[in-house]
Parts: sequence; C-alpha cells; structure tokens
Amino acid sequence: MNTFRMKYNIEITNYSPYNNPDGLPLGGRGAVATIGSFDGVHQGHQFVVTQVIEQAQKRGLASMVVTFPNHPLKVLRPDFKPQLLTLAEEKTELLKKTGVDSIALLEFTKELSLLSAREFMQKILKDQLNVKVLIIGYDNHFGHDHKTFADYVEYGKELGIEVIQNKELPADFKASSTVVRNALNEGDINTANKVLGYSYYIKGKVVNGFHVGRKIGFPTANVDVDEDKLIPMNGVYCVKALGHIGMMNIGYRPTLDNGPQRSLEVHLLDYEGDLYGDEITIEFITFLRPEQKFVNIEELVKQLEIDKKECRKYC
Repeated sequence: MNTFRMKYNIEITNYSPYNNPDGLPLGGRGAVATIGSFDGVHQGHQFVVTQVIEQAQKRGLASMVVTFPNHPLKVLRPDFKPQLLTLAEEKTELLKKTGVDSIALLEFTKELSLLSAREFMQKILKDQLNVKVLIIGYDNHFGHDHKTFADYVEYGKELGIEVIQNKELPADFKASSTVVRNALNEGDINTANKVLGYSYYIKGKVVNGFHVGRKIGFPTANVDVDEDKLIPMNGVYCVKALGHIGMMNIGYRPTLDNGPQRSLEVHLLDYEGDLYGDEITIEFITFLRPEQKFVNIEELVKQLEIDKKECRKYC
C-alpha cells in the first residue's frame, strides 16, 4: 500500500503493485475509474465498483474510485449538518474491501466547486489521475455547470477519456443512500442492512456516563460518536460489539429524567471489563422497541430482562 498527495488536495492510496518507484500514480498505466460520494458504500455502489474492476482487468489498466472525504455542502454551506452513513475513514475501509486498486480522496474545496465539468475532467481526471475510462450513470453530475451524460461523453472524446454508462441493479432492488438513511431514521435496521449488504455500524469513544446501569445490573458503555454520523431513530436495538451480543439504547432515558441530552448506551451480554476511553465499533442487528418511560426502576429492569432475552434470540 502506498499513499501520497497530489494537486487539488488529492490523496491517492494504491493497494496494488501498480505504483512505480518514482511515485507516479498507477505506474503510468492509467485507470478505469468511477466518481461519486459513495456514502454508505451500499450494494449499488459495490455493483458499480465491480464493473470498474472488471473493465480494468479486461483493458490491462488499474481500477480506481474517486470520492470525497468531506461533504461538499459543508464547504458551500458551513451551517449544514450532514447525516453521513460513513465517515471518511469508514468509507475508505469499505471501498478497500471491494478489491479496487486505488482510492483517490478528493477534498472538496471552494476552488474545486468552481471547475466546470470539462475542467474537472481535464485537470483532475486526466492530468492528475490519468483516467482512461470513466464509468458513471446517467444521473451522475460533476462540475458547477451541471452538464449531462452526453456532454461528458463528448468531452471525453476530446480529452481521450472513454465515458461509458454503468449497468444498473435490477429495478425491483432499490439501492441508494437515501433509502438507507430513511430506513435508519425509522428504525428499520433490516431494510438498511439489506441495502447496505452489511450491518450498519457506528464507531466512537467510550466516555463517562450516568453510572446508573451498573447499579441495576446492566452496566453500559456510553459512546461518543462524530456529530456528522447518522444515528438511528431513538429506541432499543440488538447489536454486536467486541464479539459480544449487546442491547443498545438510543435516546433521552425518560425514566431517569436525564433531560435533553441524547445518549447512546450499550450493554454487552456476558462481558466483563472496563471500556472507558476505548474506541468501540457497534453493529446494528435489529430494532427491538421504542424508547419508553416506565413508572419506576423496577419496571425498567423487568423490561431490560425481556430485551436481553430478545437479543439472545436474534443474535
């Protein structure tokens, strides 16, 4: 693996032997590439990347994914709060698993936003990334002038970049980042995971909590997650973390009157140890029930025992 920076704040990582001793991207061979936000790296994204890899192998070129580590709207609208399915590091991890040769992280900047589609194809794809073939869909757009797929094809002919349309998933399988976001916001973990092709997960640091769980026999780890990461709807979930089944509560702990502070707490079944200060990855398996207010702690504990049994059943 070799990582280096280029003009226009491009960080390219090669996972294959295409990099030569001089550091030239892809050893000068050129690449078959696709470009997009790839938020979530869901099955639709994976399907496109597979096509890129197949075309690259047929043509003796390297395969490449060009994506953004930051959300474009955060640059154009500083007050914008994205709800990302994958943070930059997570997106890179998932793309790497597809087997693609290179990932080019193109930081979105004001300067980049001013490039026309043709300028983007020439200055970024051709001059910097040595793209020979670009695979995109008819609804893909880049450049401030919002050109069409036909325009990209025409510019490609002028620049020596073959632009072809990607194949689409079957019409009855709707794979999009919006579908996943909507599902998570409704607590529909099963649909989200089906579209993603893996269990949706969050990563965060275990921080100091309210210390009530330990007193009632359900010690919890309170997790602090990046503010840009989408957190599923409030409620109780069956999860997995550190190789253990877990039950996770997302919400405001109404039985304990903890006020307006939203918390993410996970109780790992059959786990003993102190996680404070550790980084933890939590995978969502299924939604168990909405968050609710109980008349007293005893009723809460009874429900937690039921939740515990449900988690064992699902996981």
